[in-house]
Amino acid sequence: MTEILSQVRGQTLWITFNRPDARNALTFAMYEGLATLCREVPTDGSIRAVVIHGAGGKAFAAGTDMTQFRAFDKPQDALDYEARIERVLEAVERCPLPTVAAINGACTGGGAAIAGVCDIRIAAANLKFGFPIARTLGNCLAAANLARLSSLMGAGRVREMIFTARLIGAEEAQGCGLISEVLEDEAALMSRAGALADTLAEMAPLTLRATKEAMRRVSAATRVEDADLIEMCYMSRDFHHGLEAFLAKQKPEWSGT
Repeated sequence: MTEILSQVRGQTLWITFNRPDARNALTFAMYEGLATLCREVPTDGSIRAVVIHGAGGKAFAAGTDMTQFRAFDKPQDALDYEARIERVLEAVERCPLPTVAAINGACTGGGAAIAGVCDIRIAAANLKFGFPIARTLGNCLAAANLARLSSLMGAGRVREMIFTARLIGAEEAQGCGLISEVLEDEAALMSRAGALADTLAEMAPLTLRATKEAMRRVSAATRVEDADLIEMCYMSRDFHHGLEAFLAKQKPEWSGT
């Protein structure tokens, strides 16, 4: 599979989203590939950290490849999609090694969700982070994703970001704690990601693993039922209209139905 690449350099596993011509929009196969890499990462000490980034210099990952949504014609399709995304995000959260998201450029939708479950996020100055779904598709985020984002950024900022469909830049992202460092450009970003991974490799692995899992359990304890909300959005006229309007590069006309 060439759309998601993995390479071990030293004690770091580098995972690369590799669809630069599509701003690394994520196919279902790419999601599953990421989950598999995170689940199967060795814990024998040969690898001590994971860095996730996007190829091409313009995007970490610009969400899910929207053409895949055209096949959605029944509620179960929407529920299965959100369940798939949740399994992938949980695989990244449960990765026994520390994960670093090295974010360059656009980091939206599913890409932003993946970055959000990494342990540490650093970004280049051209970062654009968000979920512009109120402007594009008219779908929704699962409650678990909203909870994760709220713990990172605060519930008020999450509401405002989604309600206005605006993308957050690097300075604001660092100010609200979403990212820990801003680097000048892609070269500086990748250099710092490597150095950070080397630092993590020197730390007590069981301390890091226990901390990750404890924080994941705290987050999981607040999960709520949201199937009705997912079905309402994904099965709506607005969602299917918004999808086709976006792919045709037209402005949607929302009806609320």
